[in-house]
Amino acid sequence: MASAQGFASLTELGLSSNSSFSIRRRRFFVPQISQNFAGISCARVCSIICCKHQNPNLIVLKPSKFREFRLFKSVQLDQFLTSDDEDEMSEGFFEAIEELERMTREPSDVLEEMNDRLSARELQLVLLYFSQEGRDSWCALEVFEWLRKENRVDKETMELMVSIMCGWFKKLIEEERDVGDVVDLLVDMDCVGLKPSFSMMEKVISLYWDMDEKEKSVLFVKEVLGRGIAYAEDDGDGHKGGPTGYLAWKMMAEGNYMAAVKLVVDIRESGLKPEVYSYLIAMTAVVKELNEFGKALRKLKGFSKAGLIAEVDVENAGLIEKYQSDLLADGVSLSNWIIQEGSSSLYGVVHERLLAMYVCAGRGLEAERQLWEMKLVGKEADRDLYDIVLAICASQREASAISRLLTRVEVTSSLRKRKSLSWLLRGYIKGGHYDNAAETVIKMLDLGLFPEYLDRAAVLQGLRRRIQRSGGLEAYIKLCKSLSDNDLIEPCLLYLYIKKYKLWIIKMI
Repeated sequence: MASAQGFASLTELGLSSNSSFSIRRRRFFVPQISQNFAGISCARVCSIICCKHQNPNLIVLKPSKFREFRLFKSVQLDQFLTSDDEDEMSEGFFEAIEELERMTREPSDVLEEMNDRLSARELQLVLLYFSQEGRDSWCALEVFEWLRKENRVDKETMELMVSIMCGWFKKLIEEERDVGDVVDLLVDMDCVGLKPSFSMMEKVISLYWDMDEKEKSVLFVKEVLGRGIAYAEDDGDGHKGGPTGYLAWKMMAEGNYMAAVKLVVDIRESGLKPEVYSYLIAMTAVVKELNEFGKALRKLKGFSKAGLIAEVDVENAGLIEKYQSDLLADGVSLSNWIIQEGSSSLYGVVHERLLAMYVCAGRGLEAERQLWEMKLVGKEADRDLYDIVLAICASQREASAISRLLTRVEVTSSLRKRKSLSWLLRGYIKGGHYDNAAETVIKMLDLGLFPEYLDRAAVLQGLRRRIQRSGGLEAYIKLCKSLSDNDLIEPCLLYLYIKKYKLWIIKMI
């Protein structure tokens, strides 16, 4: 009898008693693990079962065919085997295993000959037998191939084979075999008609990730793409993902947003073709990185303002600007690839991601453009996004953009109008444009929309500081009068004195 170990050595040398059979077997690459079970032939197993002999090396609680068979397991079989299988295993089942292990004929010929004597359950058990450690794993694949061609693969058999394959993947990865060997197994699956599913790709990537072999997970994805291995998208939830997107998502879930962006961009620029969905995931990573970068900048400015650190010098300010610009450039490249390779149904999502990017980066004009682009492709942005973009444009004093955005405000309700004008007001305050801010407060009061107290106070304070620096009372007096007319401040007198032809405020009552 030929053991799995012996057969493996023969196939490596290209030798066998039946050369055509050997060539066929060498097509597959699957784990050949030689442990204590490797020297136990099928005849020995049958002898143990039929004679009810208890081998001291095998712990058998009850001398039965089922329990002896179950000892040969490297995958979780309990979900597929039950105690009822003990009565279902006929002598034909053991004859089929013994004949297959002889390796003198093609597995398909053996199974065809014994087809009428084997039940569907017994054929599943044949699969299980040859999938165990020390057995001829090539045979398991060929048995499945025959079952598929005979249209005898039901849902349970498919789940069983997938479980077996996952066990083999895990074994290869735990043994730190080359990434190419793992991908070879995917090719073998395709050879027997078992199309790798997206969930199986996820499984392999997750195994590498959990073992802290993150570089190998990247190599695995590149190898899959380089060989052009097709995979089946999982049914039921409309998942449009793939290995590149899933790995990028794993990186993003750990907060390593730049690594996710770099992964997708590098793969695409190296000539490989990741799935379109991975570009969307990478664009999301760009948004998150820009958001975190913005938070860090605000903290930096806060520390600088408090005198805890020195102000950012010109050189570092240039590096900050370059980092942000490079991120935006990556985001634009990703969006272009989606438009080139994806369907028009994705255009709305693309412009939505671009909008989020420019909002996080504080780019008012670019953000406003994406609002209209979204509208053109039939995807209406949330009203709050219009207000946020309005505030950014106000902080940068982009008069044309502000005028365009305010046209929407004219036809909204009073409550909505007050909210939008409040965002406009705060944008002017943030940008230090207090004349425009004062005009906005007056406009709101004329419409019967009262700004928040803190907003009014911020405008008055900003105008007073400007008067102290350079004079110019007109805007301040006009605002005070409007506030007084609306009973928001008491009538006041301004005491002034002249110093070098400038008016300085002394006190306001």
